[in-house]
Amino acid sequence: MDYDIIVVGGGHAGIEASLAGARLGLKTLLITQNPDKIGALSCNPAIGGLSKGNLVREVDALGGQMAKLIDATLIQYRVLNRSRGPAVQAPRAQADKWLYQAAARSAVEGQKNLHVFMDTVVDLIVSEDGQRLEGVVTERGHRIGCRAAILATGTFMEGKIFIGEYDAPMGRLGEGAAIGLGTSLRRRGFPVGRLKTGTPARIAGETIDYSRLERQDGEEALPFTFDIEADSRLNRPSVPCWITYTTEKTHEIIQRNIHRSPLYGGKIVGVGPRYCPSLEDKVVRFPDRERHHIFIEPESLETNEMYLNGASSSLPEDVQVDFIHSLPGLEEARVVRPAYAVEYDYLDPQDLYPSLESKRLSGLFVAGQTNGSSGYEEAAAQGIVAGINAAMKILGKEPFILERSEAYIGVLIDDLTTLGTKEPYRMFTSRAEHRLMLRHDTADSRLTPRGRALALVDDQRWERFQKKVQTLDEITELLRSRKVSSAPPAPPNQSGESGQNQENFINLDPVLTPHIGESLERALTNSQVQLEHIKIFAPELDQYPREWVERVSLDIKYAGYIEKERRAAARTAKMEAMKLPPDLDYKTILGLSAEAKEKLMKIRPLTIGQASRINGVRQGDIAVLIMTAKRYAEES
Repeated sequence: MDYDIIVVGGGHAGIEASLAGARLGLKTLLITQNPDKIGALSCNPAIGGLSKGNLVREVDALGGQMAKLIDATLIQYRVLNRSRGPAVQAPRAQADKWLYQAAARSAVEGQKNLHVFMDTVVDLIVSEDGQRLEGVVTERGHRIGCRAAILATGTFMEGKIFIGEYDAPMGRLGEGAAIGLGTSLRRRGFPVGRLKTGTPARIAGETIDYSRLERQDGEEALPFTFDIEADSRLNRPSVPCWITYTTEKTHEIIQRNIHRSPLYGGKIVGVGPRYCPSLEDKVVRFPDRERHHIFIEPESLETNEMYLNGASSSLPEDVQVDFIHSLPGLEEARVVRPAYAVEYDYLDPQDLYPSLESKRLSGLFVAGQTNGSSGYEEAAAQGIVAGINAAMKILGKEPFILERSEAYIGVLIDDLTTLGTKEPYRMFTSRAEHRLMLRHDTADSRLTPRGRALALVDDQRWERFQKKVQTLDEITELLRSRKVSSAPPAPPNQSGESGQNQENFINLDPVLTPHIGESLERALTNSQVQLEHIKIFAPELDQYPREWVERVSLDIKYAGYIEKERRAAARTAKMEAMKLPPDLDYKTILGLSAEAKEKLMKIRPLTIGQASRINGVRQGDIAVLIMTAKRYAEES
């Protein structure tokens, strides 16, 4: 074998996949069309966001790289949904896209066991019986052997861009498509389809009239990564973003030229993202909306280009210029790069096991947009799982699979492999049944032990994590042992024990009055009681990292809801523990409905839990499968 693992593609899935394989001690090759573009932020120059920030922190807890990359290169940081509950809050950061790209390449090139090679993969080498992957074939004729390969081709596999009447074989504007592999996969019988996404125009920052825009400043930058000293702050620049809105004139320009859009002219056959539509899509689908937000975001400290978030389009360039000039503050804007749509090949993710390995070709794994997902964070999450499982297969170990109750990563992969997708899949908090358990601030507690068991978390990080767990317990015990009183606590006496001041504390906050005599832990279960109210009774809280104290407070406030989620997860776990053989012939099982047999033969679920989530499989079918699973367990 030339390599243990070959990763095809240097995007966010490819980065995490190749780093995971190499860090697990396997000789890994990353093949990319252009090493200069490793880690490129093709579209939005940002990492994180609602549910996506959770994915970034989960990848980090498993030992991945994305959180460290954004921490080193961010130029604005915010926590979204602060006014709403903690289950739907998440960090988001604008990235310096050129610095991010350089940091990503440096991480890859500096990793032991990992090599980078510039070429294009056009075919697979398969064993004579057609059952096993044995290597890849490149455009320049190289035949490179491997024991496992991961396809992470992004938008490049048979990619084609569209700008009005213009189209060309590209994966990104100015970058050629990866031609050949999609055709090869189709020839071999893989279920290959077409999807579409797009990106907005970039404009010159000095041509914007900022006085007509709404300014959006960032917050104090906190690290995405948990692999950092407690209470650390990131010493990074913070630059503003801006907001403008479409106008009646904007909508009129788009409607007048809609026939020139390849999206409506029939040139694009791939399905686009439902939840991130192009601007012409918004105007057509929501005719009663008077305006739409356009967020103007900096791309880098090293360039004056600004990204028009919300203005994705495939309209001709002259139309793009016209509608951009109709936006308040952008009347004189100069377009640097036009918006465009890109159509590309993807593989039906229902053709994969939850390990992200192909059901039809042993040793082939698929991750990222090649699986039908959308977004850097979703790609990175799949990439690290695919990299881990390629290594597990080679090492003869059980696949690494995260449950829906363990991580957003588990929800993401289960949705893709069980339910499939006919449009670019995007992660949302609403997709997770246990989102209070999956808060972004708890990702390290949930997944660092899993990363340690895989040997992706080193000794120093593990020691730091254990210290944090111990400190969280100390904070909890402090809140449990102290009580709300009508008098403040006296300073600690000479023995170090806290005394009690007998003078009445006349400034007791009214929200605490009903809780006199109760523990601070009990008081915090009242939604009106905040940390600031009870700190007078536990001044030591200021000695702990602020984020850790807030984490404990949230755990206390939502303990009842979290316990309900845990009980529900425990019931689900019983069904996940009931295994189904991957080669089970469902057509021969009496009692299954015809629809269930068809769906089960396609998905080939590995557990009763997975089978229960397949559309078309009914409760009666599940009862039959439970009996089948029990017989299988007895026989094995």
